[in-house]
Amino acid sequence: MTALPNTMRHIEISHPGEPDVLKVVEAKTPQPNANEILIQVKAAGINRPDILQRKGLYPMPKDVTPIPGLEVSGVVVAIGESVKDFKIGDRVCALTNGGGYAEYCVVPATQTLIIPENLSFVQAAAIPETYYTVWANLFDIGQLKKHETALIHGGASGIGTTALALCHAMGIQTFCTVGSDEKVNELQTITTAINYKKDNFEQVILEKTDQQGVDVILDIVGAKYFSQNMNVLKRDGRLVILGFMGGRMAKEFDLQQLILKRATVTGSTMRARNDQEKAEITHSLKQKVWPLLEQGQSLPIIYKTFAFEDVAKAHATMEQSEHIGKIVLSLE
Repeated sequence: MTALPNTMRHIEISHPGEPDVLKVVEAKTPQPNANEILIQVKAAGINRPDILQRKGLYPMPKDVTPIPGLEVSGVVVAIGESVKDFKIGDRVCALTNGGGYAEYCVVPATQTLIIPENLSFVQAAAIPETYYTVWANLFDIGQLKKHETALIHGGASGIGTTALALCHAMGIQTFCTVGSDEKVNELQTITTAINYKKDNFEQVILEKTDQQGVDVILDIVGAKYFSQNMNVLKRDGRLVILGFMGGRMAKEFDLQQLILKRATVTGSTMRARNDQEKAEITHSLKQKVWPLLEQGQSLPIIYKTFAFEDVAKAHATMEQSEHIGKIVLSLE
């Protein structure tokens, strides 16, 4: 076994601000505790919470590393004494508790999965954060089933493309909102995409569903769409809110509509979940999603890959919101 280096490079947020506050620095290589594994990182996914953390707007859980990065892929190089399911040399991807923007990252073994043989490290790094989030919210909380329909807001985002790809692989009808005709064209093979800048998504969906609407809505926009979301929700429908890109404070709303539709309005974040909850999602993904990936279905859509040193460019690209799919840092 090759000895591990004492130090590693990682990305530091020197102070809250624009992408140029991200700096490559050196620090001590972390070591795994009893239930953890150490991954030599080959690729790391970029996600919206990373942007918020960089700006100082993301509440950090206690006792987690300030190094950003919520998902990685790579090779297992050290194992905690209580870990039984992995060995040195395994190709894995993992949902981190932070620390993914680094050459080495410690992760709980219960948040780690063997990479399917047909996937590259870049593809694998684009999976954990969005697939965990989508599975927990769309299928666990939202209880979306095969015979139902779903609306995915932000359809071209990492969360959006993941939700659409999973639904398409499962034969579930979807609609999504996007901000350009280019994105409509890119996604038309797996969903009914609606350019919200040109068309009223509420009208389009009601027309295409004989005024019935959809069963589940996965929403990263928030307040801006709240009333329209309720209008397109079926009776017994579920609205699952993941983000507030369109604001946090929903203005006046007629609660009678909520009662008459017997609707459920809920939401969650991934990072605030405890280890047991994340372990349960890991198990669900292994049972339900990994077979699809192994068959070449529901693969992540990769928009662009950046070198580790170009992390500021990667963040700037995400903030421009022109991407379709995932943005990934490569350390190879």
